[in-house]
Amino acid sequence: MRIAEVLRNKGSSVTTVSPETSVEDLLEELTRRNIGALIVVDHDAVIGMVSERDVVRRIQKRGAAVLQERVCDIMTTEVFTCLPTDSVDSLAETMTEHRIRHLPVMVDRSLVGIVSIGDVVKSRMDELRHERDQLESYIDQAR
Repeated sequence: MRIAEVLRNKGSSVTTVSPETSVEDLLEELTRRNIGALIVVDHDAVIGMVSERDVVRRIQKRGAAVLQERVCDIMTTEVFTCLPTDSVDSLAETMTEHRIRHLPVMVDRSLVGIVSIGDVVKSRMDELRHERDQLESYIDQAR
């Protein structure tokens, strides 16, 4: 399965955040949307990602004062991306190898979606269900 199909199933809406947003406002947005990460965009360019993990690690190092800092102070700047034509399997490998949970989907430097590890797992489970149904149908026809 390709990432384009994952986006067709889940939608291509992406919530982004400005690098100047406070960490406290970031947490409110993550909570309100029930998501684990946001893409940081400045002038329509992806410049980073920020996740719950980034916040927790900074709080552990610097304390609650982090909540008043800006997203650009805590974001991850090395952003791995993917294309709609990439396979779900290749994304699973990238996510596992680099220990990341979210990948922006890009086309010609434009953000067209985001895929999470949950989307990858759901896709794989759907594929397995489909294969099981086909095998059961095949067995039933042979009887």
